[in-house]
Amino acid sequence: MYNILKKSFYKQKSLDVASSLLGKMLLFNQHKGIITETEAYIGQDDQAAHSFHGYTKRTAVMFGNPGFSYVYLIYGMYHCLNVVTEPEGFPAAILIRSIILLSKNTPHTKVNGPGKICKILDITKEHNNIDMTANHSFCICDTNLNIDDYICTPRIGISKATDKFWRFVIPDVTSLQYIDTKLVPTLT
Repeated sequence: MYNILKKSFYKQKSLDVASSLLGKMLLFNQHKGIITETEAYIGQDDQAAHSFHGYTKRTAVMFGNPGFSYVYLIYGMYHCLNVVTEPEGFPAAILIRSIILLSKNTPHTKVNGPGKICKILDITKEHNNIDMTANHSFCICDTNLNIDDYICTPRIGISKATDKFWRFVIPDVTSLQYIDTKLVPTLT
């Protein structure tokens, strides 16, 4: 059985959530992936965040309840999955940048890049604004993995606010590519 992360987890400070998501498991339908890289986008002062320009129809979910999905399209072709953080009214979200996609066989597949994740899992804008704390087929779950070894770097693929070290990465995911799937929660 698996434990879906609660709203209280996402209500914390975004940088804490971003680092704590490393090693957690993203569940989408029958797919399972261990999160290995995240980026934080925080508030209306963060020039790289969609919320920098204020509340709009597109960014409304970022201002909403923590634990909801924020899925958008970039370059007109790639979907990106984020999860909303911080208390309602404060716009913030964590971008899921990389996962180890678990399969019955090893090695498991490293999927790097938010667009690749959404393409492989078939996550689209239809999956925007879903409560990931109350959905057993689209959620993030706790695992028994304890990830203490991670690095912080500047976010990538942006041209503003490049001085913020708000990207969190597990530097060596080799061991996760060979993890026994019995060691992570299972779907029921």
